[in-house]
Amino acid sequence: MLKKLNQLLESIPYPLLLVMSVFMLIAPIQPEPHLVQKFHWLVKGLPFKAIDVFDVFWHLLPLFLLGLKFFLARHYQRPHS
Repeated sequence: MLKKLNQLLESIPYPLLLVMSVFMLIAPIQPEPHLVQKFHWLVKGLPFKAIDVFDVFWHLLPLFLLGLKFFLARHYQRPHS
């Protein structure tokens, strides 16, 4: 299963994942990024709804895929001859 996931992630270029990660981390810029907003809610102890959990997941997904792509690329690296 990890091998198939690695093949899928290999089809997505690093620059695209990097741009997507940065964009989703700062989106929306005004009034404040969602991740910053949700972090403030967490610190203040405000309740989270299911949509808020999905929102955090959605905004972190490209960063998670970038990290997973990097990890799997290193794990499935072919030895040099």
